[in-house]
Amino acid sequence: MDEKTTLGQLSRQARISYWFILITILVVGWLRLATPLLAVLFSYLVLTKLRFTRNRWVAVWLFGVVLLGIAYGLGHFTRQTIRTLPDVANTAIPQIIALAEARGWELPFTDYASLRALLLDTVKDQMHYLGNAMNFAKGATTQFVFLIVGCVVAISIFLNSQVDLDRARHQVRNNVYSLSAEEITKRFRGFYQSFVTVMGAQIIISTINTLLTSIFVLVVSLPHAVVIVGVTFLCGLLPVVGNLISNTIIVGISFTVSPKLALAALAFLVVIHKLEYFLNSKIIGDRIRNPIWLTLLGLILGEKLMGIPGMILAPVILNYLKVEASRIEIVGPGSPASSTAPAVPSPQPLIAASPQALTSSQAPVAGSSQPVSTNK
Repeated sequence: MDEKTTLGQLSRQARISYWFILITILVVGWLRLATPLLAVLFSYLVLTKLRFTRNRWVAVWLFGVVLLGIAYGLGHFTRQTIRTLPDVANTAIPQIIALAEARGWELPFTDYASLRALLLDTVKDQMHYLGNAMNFAKGATTQFVFLIVGCVVAISIFLNSQVDLDRARHQVRNNVYSLSAEEITKRFRGFYQSFVTVMGAQIIISTINTLLTSIFVLVVSLPHAVVIVGVTFLCGLLPVVGNLISNTIIVGISFTVSPKLALAALAFLVVIHKLEYFLNSKIIGDRIRNPIWLTLLGLILGEKLMGIPGMILAPVILNYLKVEASRIEIVGPGSPASSTAPAVPSPQPLIAASPQALTSSQAPVAGSSQPVSTNK
């Protein structure tokens, strides 16, 4: 719906569309299909940004080139991260332990082996449904196939977004299927707009955070710059918790140089995040306007149901539900609008009659038995 409407004015087809998208969201959470859904949304967003001509196939070919570039970049980033993080841990952990002993702090690990065991136990608790390495490989392959399917679906929607392909051939023009398909299309269009709103804000915030972090990395000549910049941008796409992950990695890499640099990095991150609060309040406040506790609750539920993709998708769903629900007005005896509506003043005559006119004549009243009196 593009305009405000009342609950009683919803057509049967509109009600069907709302039930359809509600069931779709529940099925996505139940079957853990957040990855293909995000692939469709991200791919369609990129396709719309690459459309520079009326020929949509040009955007599709450019999209293929972008996908190849992203795949190469992610592969290079993954290799760098796999080689870097163990070295960072081996160098930083002894310094962290020495600093903790000097300060009297208690840590849940004493060396790299105990930290790795702690992390493995945590990963097993969070990913117990994978089981073993074979199931993990199977799950990774499934997610990769989901990504490919999502890209193909996004391309097909970009080329032709109509749901009812035989709209002009039906014997009954305003049939239930065609009208329901139109309403379902409106619901998914609204869901996509919520995705653009939320992810647009997150991308802007992540870009600002990555730019400031890159300046710090270049100024202090921090090692493993590729890993730091990549982790900062990717983690920045996760609301709230993304900064915690990237900050931990940055401080850990700083410990490989010296504890003083690690403290300086921590102080810098605190300062820039305090500065970002003003930007975030402007960006998030103008676009999303959801309380922080509601966002955190959505992130927790999204992670429990669908993992990291669920954390990305949760703010989108919250924003969509808020937007759709705010367009439906409840009108009735029990609605707040009817109970608090101001009293309508009685209409006043444009020209007030003089007292002499009122006493000199009386207008007859319909249905009244009183005679009309006139002054002679």
